[in-house]
Formats: sequence, C-alpha cells, structure tokens
Amino acid sequence: MTPATPVPPEPISRRARPAKAPLGREVIVRTGLAILDRDGLDALTMRRVAKELDTGPASLYVYVAHRDDLMAAMLDEALARVPLTAEGTWREQLHALVAASVEAMSRHEGLAAVALGEIPTGANALLVLDRMLALLKQGGLDDITAAWAVDLLHLYTAAAAVERSAHNVKGGKEDDVVAAADRRYAALPADRYPMITALRPALFSPGDRDAWGLDVLLSGILQTPAR
Repeated sequence: MTPATPVPPEPISRRARPAKAPLGREVIVRTGLAILDRDGLDALTMRRVAKELDTGPASLYVYVAHRDDLMAAMLDEALARVPLTAEGTWREQLHALVAASVEAMSRHEGLAAVALGEIPTGANALLVLDRMLALLKQGGLDDITAAWAVDLLHLYTAAAAVERSAHNVKGGKEDDVVAAADRRYAALPADRYPMITALRPALFSPGDRDAWGLDVLLSGILQTPAR
C-alpha cells in the first residue's frame, strides 16, 4: 500500500488570537492595581505591567510618565470609591468623608504614602478636596482658614491611612498590634520609664481614637483662624 501523504497543519491565523484590550491610561491603572493587590508593592514595575498587558514597557510611557505617575493615578482610582455625601451635621459629614477616604487609601499597599507627599491633583482626589472645603465653609470658617485647614485634614487622612495600610500588609489586625505593644510596655522597668508604666492603662484604653483625633483638629481649627 502506498503510505498516505501527511496533511500539513492548517496555519494559525493571527486573526484567531483573542484581541488585546486597547491600551490606555485607565487599563494601565487597573492592571497596576491588580498587580499591587495580588503580588504586593515590590512586584509593581512598569515592566511587569507591560507584561500583563502583552506589550513592551515603552508603550506604557505614552500614557504614564513613570512609576510614580502610575502610583498617583492608582491612588486617584482608589479614591473614586469615596462617597461624597452623607447624613448629619457638617462635622458628622466630614467625619464620614475622612473615614471613607482612609478606608479607600489603606486598601492598597503603598498608595496612602503617595498621598503624604503629593498635592491632590487627580480628578477624584479633587472631588474629595472640594467636598471637604464645602463642609468647612458650612462650619463658618473664612476662606483662608478653610484652605489651610484642608491641608491639615489631608495630612491627617493620609497618615491614618498609612498606619492602617501597614497593619493590612503585615497580615495582622490592629487589635493584635496593640496587644503586642501593651505586653511590651508592661515589661518596661518603672524606674526608667515611670510615666509610661504609670499611664499604661490609659495609653491602651479602648475608644474611637480616630474620631477623637479628628474632633481635636476641628475644634482647634474653629478656635484658631488663620492670620
């Protein structure tokens, strides 16, 4: 019998490949957030984002200037989840706005630290800033005091988010961190650290310190107009 002639394989059409998502700033930012949440801050590089998007790093620089620019854009994307309105007095609404901002920034490793060193310029960050200014004006502040006060509130919010994010990254709950510190303080020699050992119960007393800290800031701001 004559052996059958082998049939050459059908060429694979490039048209049959799944189409890549159009490259743009939004898809780059979403991809960066996915890498950050899945693999951590150290894994977030422009090369890694490009690999995820099946392209070269040079293609990203058309839309994102550098890694810091990407991080800033990712922070602004995270702030899109912050509700801008709430029920209650202007102070209660400001408390809700700050709490939501802290939660949004602390969900992603490293993003809150970006806020500490940046003046808000992203679209969503500016919406939060604009709402803060409106609430401060409702509280009776003059323009200059409101403008300076929003700087303080921005620093407070970012710092609180950095602290919470650090707890999240370490994989422990805040209560566990506090308990560990309490044990350390309990072992301190009273002759060397007399005030810490005497006030240890107060230092670790329960309560909503975040709300208290914000109230301290607001009360001080109300009593201290800018000069």
